[in-house]
Formats: sequence, structure tokens, C-alpha cells
Amino acid sequence: VRKKIENSFAVTGFVGKDAEIRQFTSASVAKFSLAVGRTETVGKESKRVSAFMAVEVWRKNESASFELLKKGQMITVRGYFKPEEWSDDKGKRSRIVMVASEFFATPEKDEVPAEQKPTSKKAKK
Repeated sequence: VRKKIENSFAVTGFVGKDAEIRQFTSASVAKFSLAVGRTETVGKESKRVSAFMAVEVWRKNESASFELLKKGQMITVRGYFKPEEWSDDKGKRSRIVMVASEFFATPEKDEVPAEQKPTSKKAKK
């Protein structure tokens, strides 16, 4: 039995700089960096480790909307990994591009939606 391997990701981060948008005949692509981070603990010390990921989003021109892709905007991106290969004066090269199939603004973690806010404390029975 072969296991199905999913090529997908979901990540939240901050747009590193305004997206670079290129238009073609029937589609547009927005390329941007996404700053993602995590806290690593070594012994008793914790430090924030960040990385900038290259992301691209393709849209048909009539539905292209890239307003959210501005520097500093916190977004969640879902998509898949796409390998790219090319040759240049250094020989054969390759990289993995994160292709976003969807992206949306992410509320800050300390903002709790109204329906999830704890109501008055109920007496324990």
C-alpha cells in the first residue's frame, strides 16, 4: 500500500516588503518574502529565530487582489511547494518556491473574537 504524500503548507508571518507584482496576458503573479519565526529554548535561554521565505501567488487578472501584500502585514498563507531548476554561470541550480493558493489577514493572537471571550465565571457545582 502506497501512502499518499501531501505537498502542502500553512504558515503565518509578516510580509517582509511590498509584493513585486507582474502582469501577464491572462494572469498576474505577486512575489514577496514572508518573515516567519519561532522561539527556540536552549537550556534556560529562549531566543526568537526568524527566517524569510520566498512566496508567490498567481491569480487570473480579473480576480487579482494583492492589497494585503504590504510590508508588515500579518498574513496566513496556505499552498504547496514548487521545485524550480535552472542553469547559470555557476552550473545547475535549484530552489523550492512556496506557492500560495490562498492568503488572508491574521488577527493578532491576543485579539479574541467576541463569541470566544470568556463570559462571567459560573459557580462550580
